[in-house]
Amino acid sequence: MASRNDFSLLCLLLVSSLIFRVSFCSRKLTAIADNDKQPLTITYHNGALLTGPISVNLIWYGNFTASQRAIISDFIASLAVGGSQPQRSPSVSSWWDMTEKYFSLQSKHAPPRLTLGDQIFDGRCSLGKSLKNADIASLAAKPRWPRAINVLLTADDVAVEGFCMSRCGTHGSSLRSESGRFAYIWVGNSAVQCPGQCAWPFHQPVYGPQAPPLVAPNGDVGVDGMIINLASLITGTVTNPFGNGFFMGPAEAPLEVATACPGVYGSGAYPGYAGELLVDPATGASYNANGAHGRKFLLPAIFDPSTASCSTLV
Repeated sequence: MASRNDFSLLCLLLVSSLIFRVSFCSRKLTAIADNDKQPLTITYHNGALLTGPISVNLIWYGNFTASQRAIISDFIASLAVGGSQPQRSPSVSSWWDMTEKYFSLQSKHAPPRLTLGDQIFDGRCSLGKSLKNADIASLAAKPRWPRAINVLLTADDVAVEGFCMSRCGTHGSSLRSESGRFAYIWVGNSAVQCPGQCAWPFHQPVYGPQAPPLVAPNGDVGVDGMIINLASLITGTVTNPFGNGFFMGPAEAPLEVATACPGVYGSGAYPGYAGELLVDPATGASYNANGAHGRKFLLPAIFDPSTASCSTLV
């Protein structure tokens, strides 16, 4: 099994790059606007989407504390529509509503209804602490649940092929088989290996403008950075699970629902500045979404198909 879509580290570094050193994603957007003289758009390529009830199952690879597991589990639970836990505005569920526009306005498919599913713990790192792409696919496929997205989460001391050098996470799928196709996500904890690349804006960036980092809303730079990457990858997984759903640009390097808006979290964002965000008066933490159990999160902008622009919650 091979991954279909890497969450490009270069896209993440857009906001920490100088204006004349923007990422491939940004250069592609500029080329479309300047050369084609057409509105930017994400096109539906008539492929299968993930619709209806979907369980999001978490596979913990390596050592995660109970607190870290709770942060990510609460984020997934916050995506559930009509969940038992009320969310203050602006909410994670309202952020997810922006993704659902692709189903209601574009494809006419029923939107996915995500719920937190099973959790598997591989604290002893059964395949070692240096993983290849094939290892990611293998771990994410065990066990194999119907109507599910399996999310592989690797701890901060686990090295993964391409991690920190070209990507912070990925989403992919299995090959066709009689039992159907399988979508999965991998996200790594960058706290030790590359927080300036994969946990911005909660850590000083490696390149570009050196503005002070923001305070992470859950007090964990690595895991709060994982939430940003995971949120982006979930939107890409449901809207482009097999490489022929919603995306902009070439299929080999697609810009998806969230990766089309790299580094944008609040209004007025520009390279090196995440945008105008909410600040918790008690902790000084920056966030833009409220979730289940009183959690606060920072979530990426979504490309709005109805306005052909990047939309944020604040």
